[in-house]
Amino acid sequence: MSNNITEFNLSQDYIELIKLLKLLNLVESGAEAKIVVEEGLVKCNDVVEFRKRKKLRAGDKVYFNEKYIHIK
Repeated sequence: MSNNITEFNLSQDYIELIKLLKLLNLVESGAEAKIVVEEGLVKCNDVVEFRKRKKLRAGDKVYFNEKYIHIK
């Protein structure tokens, strides 16, 4: 399971959810990122997240496609 955990270090106060998915190459495009969020395939802090531009901050946890991302 440790292969499925990624730590993401913020360089600013926050990153938007769809930008994170694209930056980590979990989706192929921004359009795909929007679709997976709209379809309820992404969880933030163990809750299904539908806000595409959700601001993720240090301490947040994202789960998508059997991968966990810890925001630091």
